Amino acid sequence: MGRKCVSDLFSWSLGPVPTGISLLFGYLLGSIPFGLILTRMAGLGDVRKIGSGNIGATNVLRTGNRKLAAATLLLDALKGTAAAAIASRWGIEAGIAAGFAAFLGHLYPVWLGFKGGKGIATYIGVLLGLVPIMVLLFGAVWLAMAKISRYSSLSALVATLVVPVVLLVSGYGKIGLVFAVMTLITWIKHRANIQRLLAGTESRIGEKG
Repeated sequence: MGRKCVSDLFSWSLGPVPTGISLLFGYLLGSIPFGLILTRMAGLGDVRKIGSGNIGATNVLRTGNRKLAAATLLLDALKGTAAAAIASRWGIEAGIAAGFAAFLGHLYPVWLGFKGGKGIATYIGVLLGLVPIMVLLFGAVWLAMAKISRYSSLSALVATLVVPVVLLVSGYGKIGLVFAVMTLITWIKHRANIQRLLAGTESRIGEKG
């Protein structure tokens, strides 16, 4: 019985062609650099030339335009949601493949030399598209950690650790495995934040800089 459960966890019934289409669809959707597009449309120039050089909402916020940062956050999340939700019409495996590819597309967009965002917003968006209730868990963990530590980055990183564990325990085997991989990638992308956290130099919520 145990072997069968493990086998089912790693089995993939979606054919190579539908899998490829799902991956391509998700990647192309996820690779849309909303942060760069919105800042340019607003006449604020290239967001990659300020702050961390990132195209995500946090760096867009460094332009001083909170509405633009909020719009970037929302759109970066929704592209992950759309990829996973639309592809799921052809089965959960198609949704998983498209959601994962959207996440990778945001992090490594071909249009920008594979230099994208750090992935938290798109991570949440994919979660919303596949297992919506888990977004509440992510939010609860983030809020709890933020209240305790006042570190936004630490709160997000801890939340990404909790999500795949709860998914796996709750019976979302394949989705849990994919989110475990996404968590690993997210932590790698946040290695500079982790170094600053360990050094005690990471900015806290409410602090400037």
